[in-house]
Amino acid sequence: MTLLEHIQSPADVKKLSREQLDQLAAEMRHVIIQTVARNAGHLAPNLGVVELTLALHRVFDSPTDKLIFDVGHQSYPHKLLTGRYPQFDTLRTKDGLAGYPRRAESPHDPFGTSHGSTSISAALGFAAARDLQGKDHHVIAVIGDGALTGGMAFEGLNNAGELGKRCIIILNDNEMSISPNIGAIHRYLTKLTTSRIYRAFEKDVYELLGKLPKSLRAQQGAGRIKEGLQNMVAPTILFEEMGLKYFGPIDGHDLDVLEETLSDLKRFEEPVLLHVVTRKGKGYLPAEGDATTFHGIGVFDPDSGQASKGAKKTYSHVFGEMACYIGEHIPNAVAVTAAMTDNTGLTNFAKKFPERFFDVGMAEEHAVTFSAGLACEGILPLTTIYSTFLQRGFDQIIHDVALQELKIVLCIDRAGIVGEDGAPQHGCFDVGYLRMIPGTVIMQPRSGEELRDMLWTAAKWEGKGAVAVRYPRSPIPEDKLTDRAPAVLEIGVSEQLRAGGDVAIFALGTMVAPALAAADKLAADGISATVVNARFVAPLDEHAIVGLARSVGRIVTVEENVVMGGFGSAISECLDRHGMQHVPVHRIAMPEHFVLHGKRDQLLADCGLDADGIHRDVRDWVRITAKQFS
Repeated sequence: MTLLEHIQSPADVKKLSREQLDQLAAEMRHVIIQTVARNAGHLAPNLGVVELTLALHRVFDSPTDKLIFDVGHQSYPHKLLTGRYPQFDTLRTKDGLAGYPRRAESPHDPFGTSHGSTSISAALGFAAARDLQGKDHHVIAVIGDGALTGGMAFEGLNNAGELGKRCIIILNDNEMSISPNIGAIHRYLTKLTTSRIYRAFEKDVYELLGKLPKSLRAQQGAGRIKEGLQNMVAPTILFEEMGLKYFGPIDGHDLDVLEETLSDLKRFEEPVLLHVVTRKGKGYLPAEGDATTFHGIGVFDPDSGQASKGAKKTYSHVFGEMACYIGEHIPNAVAVTAAMTDNTGLTNFAKKFPERFFDVGMAEEHAVTFSAGLACEGILPLTTIYSTFLQRGFDQIIHDVALQELKIVLCIDRAGIVGEDGAPQHGCFDVGYLRMIPGTVIMQPRSGEELRDMLWTAAKWEGKGAVAVRYPRSPIPEDKLTDRAPAVLEIGVSEQLRAGGDVAIFALGTMVAPALAAADKLAADGISATVVNARFVAPLDEHAIVGLARSVGRIVTVEENVVMGGFGSAISECLDRHGMQHVPVHRIAMPEHFVLHGKRDQLLADCGLDADGIHRDVRDWVRITAKQFS
């Protein structure tokens, strides 16, 4: 029986000997590697925090003490030590453990995290609540250096120093977010970790402190000496001036040092920041050698580290190819991403046009406004952000882009259901919040060919404002793409793919193929359906909508987005504008609750967004409306 099988709670970790801790760390790494190899997930960041997580649970008392893991892609070891080992093989599967901390899953997950840079703000809220309630537990935030590139982290640090609440912030410095870290913060942390002169001086100062009299004047003098050394050779003043005591850097894989340091930090009555240096992918050579690939990886062979390559090209691959095409044909085009170079398909663009590629770090708000600044000077930004993360740039799209009539191309990856990453990552809100912004063009392709056309259309569009192209996390439906050059589509014009007289189905993007398949099934039921590839959410093809409303008399909309305020709502509003409120409209969309994790196809079926679900829904609705109007 393994040690891990005996760990039912963090209390069991405290009972282990030093030798047993090393064995447990090895077992944890083995289980994480084997599980991620089967289920896919975040490997390298979790392997890098095994010792840190062990030390945290040895020193603190979860769930009384609150441990908050930023982003959450470093929480697998935490799950293993908090009673979830028996279910760990269900990680990221339907009805199984989530890939991120989730409050509903365990009392040891005090705060759900998936988007970066939130942990410090949340921890400060926990600390303030603790003090208001007269409690005395510890609050610890574990934030990766990648998340520290997000502005919200600095908002939290600034407020933490101002409030002075007792909390511990652990900066897990592994020199990586998802793509390699960039920017001034990365260089600053590197300076801290490489300043050996300071480390040596600091040791001498602490030895001197132990020999000085305990008078206040002596202590103040020693403090000034330490501060002077810090400012001279290792400017930790950034954190100190924010009101946080800075400690470190220390080895994040040395359990003895970690435990001793964390135990010492418990005595402070003010906010402290501990700088811990770890190695992403620690203990698994393929991940240590290629932490970017193994950050979030699909199914792979755990023995060789060889990833299983998908047989089909994805929408992200097509986007990456088309971004290069646009770069070659439009000299003022640039690409902007927020720490997602590889996952969005921009690796080749970055290599071909390094001076025209900008990775701004985990900072989506900045990415949008940075793009607006570029647009002011006649540059065409391809601003490439996951749908779920673009939510953070909502204000910037309105205030900095649309209001100023600046053209940027929003390339929205992972639009719709993303699968195993679950509720925090599904991109199911962007249709609603983008279409309300005046002047914004929104389109979604039904195929890889159409994605190429839409991106080219967006690049060539001569309007003002944001033009958005949203596309899913899935393979393209074609076996292969043709060699034809991309075409410019007419803005706001849909495409009718099938004619029928009983119902008109307007399908958006990924829903076109299942809508066509559903139409075949409806025909077998004696129901004749028109199917329209909507292409555009804004502006709508009002001519086609009104025409089919008059000729067919029933309209169904199908979208991979939330129902409220989405594509179906847009069509209902269109009919209202034309005085056609009497035409019945049935909206098929994602349910009015957060969809959890599982395989994408499985979740689509659960939501009724596959061919069978659309068929049943439309068939039953047509029959009901036929009785009502007979």
